Amino acid sequence: MFNKQSVSLEWAGRTLTIETGQVARQADGAVMVTYGDTKVLATACFAKSAKPGQDFFPLTVNYMEKYYASGRIPGGFFKREGRPTEKETLTSRLIDRPIRPLFVKGFKNEVQVVLTCMSYDLENDADILGMIGASAALVLSGAPFMGPIGAARVGYKDGEYIINPTIAELEESDLDLVMAGTADAVMMVESEAYELSEDVMLGAVMAGHEAIQPVIDAIIDLAEKAAKEPFEFEAEDNSDALAAIQKLVGKDLSAAYSMTEKLERQAAVGAARDRAKEALVGTDDAPGEMTGEAFKTAFKEAEAAVVRGDILKTGKRIDGRSLDQVRPIEAIAGFLPRTHGSSLFTRGETQAICVTTLGTSDDEQFIDGLDGTTKSKFMLHYNFPPYSVGEAGRMLSPGRREIGHGKLAWRAVNPMRPSLEEFPYTIRLVSEITESNGSSSMATVCGASLALMDAGVPMKRAVAGIAMGLILEGEKFAVLSDILGDEDHLGDMDFKVAGTTEGVTSLQMDIKIAGITEQIMKIALDQAKGGRTHILGEMAKALDHSRDEVGEFAPRIETLKIPTDKIREVIGTGGKVIREIVEKTGAKINIEDDGTVKVASADGKQIEAAIKWIKSITDEPEVGVVYQGTVVKTADFGAFVNFFGSRDGLVHISQLASQRVGKTTDVVKEGDKVWVKLLGFDERGKVRLSMKVVNQDTGEEVKQGEDEEA
Repeated sequence: MFNKQSVSLEWAGRTLTIETGQVARQADGAVMVTYGDTKVLATACFAKSAKPGQDFFPLTVNYMEKYYASGRIPGGFFKREGRPTEKETLTSRLIDRPIRPLFVKGFKNEVQVVLTCMSYDLENDADILGMIGASAALVLSGAPFMGPIGAARVGYKDGEYIINPTIAELEESDLDLVMAGTADAVMMVESEAYELSEDVMLGAVMAGHEAIQPVIDAIIDLAEKAAKEPFEFEAEDNSDALAAIQKLVGKDLSAAYSMTEKLERQAAVGAARDRAKEALVGTDDAPGEMTGEAFKTAFKEAEAAVVRGDILKTGKRIDGRSLDQVRPIEAIAGFLPRTHGSSLFTRGETQAICVTTLGTSDDEQFIDGLDGTTKSKFMLHYNFPPYSVGEAGRMLSPGRREIGHGKLAWRAVNPMRPSLEEFPYTIRLVSEITESNGSSSMATVCGASLALMDAGVPMKRAVAGIAMGLILEGEKFAVLSDILGDEDHLGDMDFKVAGTTEGVTSLQMDIKIAGITEQIMKIALDQAKGGRTHILGEMAKALDHSRDEVGEFAPRIETLKIPTDKIREVIGTGGKVIREIVEKTGAKINIEDDGTVKVASADGKQIEAAIKWIKSITDEPEVGVVYQGTVVKTADFGAFVNFFGSRDGLVHISQLASQRVGKTTDVVKEGDKVWVKLLGFDERGKVRLSMKVVNQDTGEEVKQGEDEEA
């Protein structure tokens, strides 16, 4: 019934198996990828013709995690998987990025790749299997895909690279790097690092590239057994249309791309486009029957030829900068008056307002996933409104791009955050992109670092980021620092590097061609280091260290430790005691299982009152120490005084005053404030107090000889 085919190999200490022919047989290509006990089903389907007028490549990648994969039932009311989680969205982007450039140029048929994690062993993450599965499914489908690719995760510990570290190994690693590539070149890199050198980062990429070679060979072996016949596709020849456009408006495009101001340049390019379209589309002067779609493709090629040719020929860029020159930078810390921390970071025509908000444990983000429910104390949210590029558009919930850019900035800044012991706050960072013309994600990194330091977060070091580009034509190439939006669209690489003065904290690379070499990557990393150092210097003019204290509008958090056997007493029956403390003092209180108590409030007096109350419950009074208390009850034999939180003790009538007392109420009444000394405990553990040995006006102990406590 099944024509099952499979390949297996030992890979980084575990068996990787890719099989096809048993599941999802109606898809154009389908494989089940197994590594350890993690299994991912990958399917690929593509339309056999493009929609009329289609002017872009409609590829969608959907990665999904099913909760049954780790034996869990989803939370929420409906108890089923709903909208994609952040992890699913980021993994979908991760898989999309290396496969998109490998489709044959001009292919515009709809393609959908679906990856489903169906079994998860809590050791091997499914994202790498998703990339391998997508590659294999596309190769088997017969689509015009110039793969296969392989993918691997690389860790780094004690000077050694670790290929495909387990979840536990990754927690101890100084690097979390995911890379994908073909047999000849690297296509994509995504990473978080703890201030590693450029050489170590490059070594990790190349170690991963070497490690994926047997995986690529295995996919080729499987394709030889089970691949469908290649889909016949021939891209349209736009050479005549390109020549006609260059002849008609080539000089206009060159003049437009010599304008340094973005909106002025866009207007000039738009005017050239309108002139060429009017003259060529649907007219007798057009080469052949030029459609609007063919014109759009050819005009973009004409733009690319002007920009790329000028850069390679003259070494000068659109805005007149040299290849390694960074645009002018202005950084302001404390930009918004009432926020806990803020900054305005402007680099050329890219600008971000970043805001830090400090919270308590109540503000932690709960994340539901295959590993269970976890809590995050550091969030970074990136917003990209339409006005940032001078457009009117719909305001929607965050899309894949915003989630991806926010996570990239999060990875860059996260390694420099203080530990929870040093800084027990929950932190939320928001980046509002107010202008965009080239790498707003790297502007977010710079602005976020300044906003954190402005909020008094004790950062280990400031973090800056820079975006690099590439123009590659045959043997000639140029690496560009701090790329513009047009250089990104018309170039061959988006290479983002973030880090400190000591090393790299994040590296992301996307390639639009069939990969780049180690030599180009090394040049890009070295050039990025120079740019990053320059940007850090400009940021330091605004703020070069974290402020000594959190801002006046931020909550203060004090931490204390109580014995674990006292936690129940502080909480009280049904939470009665802790609710009373919060209500009476106004402070927020969080108690952890190990006895760590965090008391938070913007008012220091509220924190002090709450801590004093908690200590009165958990601490033991000391014999021989003087306390101030309140008389809560009188009796013939003495007075009961509340002197230590909720603790009461007896002042015997003989200890009320130095002279003889006939009646307790002759000396004290209920509600009186008195000073008492703790004499000790009787044989039944009852507290013995004395007033007569303490000056009731000053609270100072009265010395009456050695027998004063008799």
